[in-house]
Amino acid sequence: MAMSMPTGGEGDDLDVVVDMNTTPLIDVMLVLLIMLIITIPIQTHAVKMNLPVGNPPPPPVPPQVVNIDVDFDGTITWNGDAIPNDTALEAHLHAASVMDPQPEIHLNPNKLATYKYVAHVMAEAQRLGVHTLGLVGNEQFIGP
Repeated sequence: MAMSMPTGGEGDDLDVVVDMNTTPLIDVMLVLLIMLIITIPIQTHAVKMNLPVGNPPPPPVPPQVVNIDVDFDGTITWNGDAIPNDTALEAHLHAASVMDPQPEIHLNPNKLATYKYVAHVMAEAQRLGVHTLGLVGNEQFIGP
C-alpha cells in the first residue's frame, strides 16, 4: 500500500499563512479582565453616620463688641463716648476684663494717630487682663 503525497510542484496551492493567530491574545485579555473585575471592591451606596443622641447644645451667644477709636490727636472714644483721661480708660478696661464672657474690643486707630497713643491703649488692656483685643480698619493703611 502506497500513499501519495504532494511533491510541492507548481500546481500545488500550499501558501504560507502570514496572519497572526489572535486567539491566545483574546484569551489572555479575558483572563486579565476577569481578574480586574474580581479585585475591584464592591461599591456600597450607604453613608455611615454616627448621629448625636440627646438634645443639641444651645447656640452660642454672640459676644458683645466694644469699639475703641484713637484719633490723630490722641483722643480716645469708647463706643463713641469720649474718654477724658487715663483713669477713665482704666475703669472701662477693668470693667470689660471682669465681665463673663469678656467683650471683644475692636481698636480702630486713625491713620494719622501716632504709635504711642495706640500702644498706650494696647498696653493698658494687656495690663488689666483683656484677652480679646483686635485691630480693625487696617485697610486704611494699604495703598497710597
